[in-house]
Amino acid sequence: MSEIKPILSALTRSKTGAILLVMQIAITLALVSNAMSIVADRAEKINQTTGYDEQGIISYTLLTYDKDTDIPKQFKEDIRQLKALDGVIDALAVSSIPLSRSGGSRTLSTDPEEHSGKTADSGYIRANHHVIGALGLTINEGRDFAQSDVIYGRDGDYPSVGIVSREVADKLFGKGNGLNETVYSGDDAFKIIGIIDTLKSQWPRSKMGNSLIFLPIEEALTYQKFIVKTTPQKRAQVIKQIEPLLLDLDRGRVVMNIKGLDTSKADTYAGDTLMIRMLIAIVVFLVIITALGIFGLTHFNISKRTKQIGTRRALGARKSTIFKYFLLENLLVTALGVVIGGVGALVLGRELMGHYSVPPLETSAVLITAMMMLLMSFIAVYSPARRAANISPSVATRSI
Repeated sequence: MSEIKPILSALTRSKTGAILLVMQIAITLALVSNAMSIVADRAEKINQTTGYDEQGIISYTLLTYDKDTDIPKQFKEDIRQLKALDGVIDALAVSSIPLSRSGGSRTLSTDPEEHSGKTADSGYIRANHHVIGALGLTINEGRDFAQSDVIYGRDGDYPSVGIVSREVADKLFGKGNGLNETVYSGDDAFKIIGIIDTLKSQWPRSKMGNSLIFLPIEEALTYQKFIVKTTPQKRAQVIKQIEPLLLDLDRGRVVMNIKGLDTSKADTYAGDTLMIRMLIAIVVFLVIITALGIFGLTHFNISKRTKQIGTRRALGARKSTIFKYFLLENLLVTALGVVIGGVGALVLGRELMGHYSVPPLETSAVLITAMMMLLMSFIAVYSPARRAANISPSVATRSI
């Protein structure tokens, strides 16, 4: 610790460089800690379990423009032919595709008078009794749809039963409840016969991300979406076969947006993925610039003090003493920057949380970033400090 006073004296004599480096370290710490907190939050959301068999599901859309086509009959033939393909397990029409950012939503209530009971907004998917199995979902409470539950066409009666996500049931009836309860939506009502714990809606990034209901309604429309359940190993092969097969069966239509469910998920989270990449690039850039700043300042100080270093060596100072001197000098500068940056990081985190949809910055994240900054500064100063320690006393005393 006897070195601290001369170090402070030396930094005071060339304070401009030290102050700039402290500011650089502080700004880097504040930005990096908040950026990495956002990256961790976005990555966690992207990697959340959706409940679906993402690797085994294909979705596509059919637009039938031939007015002479008997659409219900044609769809039955389509599904029969699709199921005959190698690797296909099931196929059916649905009102919307999970994770696709497109579909319908409804306000659900525990009371026929919406404003009198508890309410919850939820996405919905209409499909026949095969939908739960085709999507690879698991019913945790209650039962699956039976064929007798299915209503055919929009003009039929409203179905008497439905399957909901756990979040919908919890919002309406309290945590752990909801099975066999009646849910109201406008003039319609259905009984909850099944609850699925892990289930993402069409909009996984929204407030309705975990709110979804399935209604046993089978439709055959001119603009209709479908899902095809396959074995993961055969999915790529089946994707190539779908369009030729369907157009061979009926040329009076267009087949669109054939893709795997994992691709739909990737498209939905494309903005988050881009943000993660940009923030990581910014973090790497800032860390490199800061490391170069530490390296440059230390190198400059060594060049400026060559004669002084040589004099100390001539007076008996060991190489390890010179090496430790510059490590300690760098540690003091970095520590001051880390302290200022830590406070700045927490202030910036609160501001970001207040103005944008970002999670609160944890103190642990700031501490981890601070440790990384200290490690980075040690690595950056190691080579210049070794160079200073290796200065020969005879060479140093001849320098000007």
